[in-house]
Amino acid sequence: MDLHEKLNILGDAAKYDVSCSSSGSSRCAPKGGFGSGCEAGICHTWAADGRCISLLKVLFSNACKYDCAYCVNRRSNDIPRATFTPKELVDLTMEFYRRNYIEGLFLSSAVVGSPDNTMEQLVRVAKELRTVHHFGGYIHLKAIPGASARLLFEAGLYADRSSVNIEIPSDSALQYLAPEKNYESIYRPMNFLAERKIGYDSDRARHSPKFLPAGQSTQMIVGASGETDLQILRLSAGFYQQQQMKRVYFSGYIPINADKRLPAISSKPPLLREHRLYQADWLMRFYNFRHDEILDETNPNLDVDLDPKAMWALRHPEFFPVDLQTADYESILRVPGIGVKSARLIVSGRRFSRIRLETLKKMGVVLKRAKYFIYHPDTPASLRRLYPEMVRPLLVVKKKPEQLGLFDNYVPALPAAVSL
Repeated sequence: MDLHEKLNILGDAAKYDVSCSSSGSSRCAPKGGFGSGCEAGICHTWAADGRCISLLKVLFSNACKYDCAYCVNRRSNDIPRATFTPKELVDLTMEFYRRNYIEGLFLSSAVVGSPDNTMEQLVRVAKELRTVHHFGGYIHLKAIPGASARLLFEAGLYADRSSVNIEIPSDSALQYLAPEKNYESIYRPMNFLAERKIGYDSDRARHSPKFLPAGQSTQMIVGASGETDLQILRLSAGFYQQQQMKRVYFSGYIPINADKRLPAISSKPPLLREHRLYQADWLMRFYNFRHDEILDETNPNLDVDLDPKAMWALRHPEFFPVDLQTADYESILRVPGIGVKSARLIVSGRRFSRIRLETLKKMGVVLKRAKYFIYHPDTPASLRRLYPEMVRPLLVVKKKPEQLGLFDNYVPALPAAVSL
């Protein structure tokens, strides 16, 4: 198999891994080296099949020893298999960078032989790029569950970001769908990398080398097992607090394998549920919401018709209306239609003049949502005494009917004399 065939197979196999993001690193190339990992992040362009164009996003190998029900690369699938050599990947990365095709490398892999064997190959690629070619660009390495601490430590020295995918949101479901895996082997590398990063960050005064400057991320599949949105958000909140994750990614389950252990769903992934989870995750990361505020045991799933912030607001009418002239920053952040930037502008701007409705529009506030939850002298009297059951229909976006293709569901008109 030539290099072009390998690249086609292993590049396509990597498209299901969505935890491919901006770097957040500040790594600079050594003198005479190539590339840099910018704090502002790498500009990405996404292909139609989900691949990230500005990174060389590939698997080292898709010849996996595991037989996970949900994975296209499981060993029982009859698919083309390929494996790079470390030298091939290093040469590809450098040549693509010189041609300005990429800004960095996103390298994952199926487990080939053993976790240590696979992790060693990934580390060899990153080490050669850094020490031989003096590559200062962004490198994202997958940390293989079950790999030794020595190899994980080396990976942290050469990579900007690392990730261990949790895959399924509960241990019992993971063992059912992937009996050869368990949460212990996944959490061990997560915890090890988190502890080492904290130690290195606190030792900066000694000019210690950078260790995972862009932190860790993880990914979980949504819809392949029966967890509620509350369980998923609770798990995500734990990652942010305990493992100091930079991002938790959600991937709507794509039914690519015929397996009786998997749910019988339509051929389309649950993209709306995935979108709502990302919105809830954003509330936890930037709006100071706790997961148990967004959802609870009586409301374990997100509303498909409303974004999580509006859903929370309708469940807590006692919190509203919020007076933008006197309320604190945290309270203003809870108003649907007001973002982080808008809330800061409101707090800073009201010191000099009263906030008017036309001013809110200029600040980026989405008044068509916010107007039901704020108290303002300019607010029409008809909007000041609305109840949740009255507001909800006004917030739900009406779905546009799907336009049929030219020949979809087309039944030709028949002459009256012709019978079917």
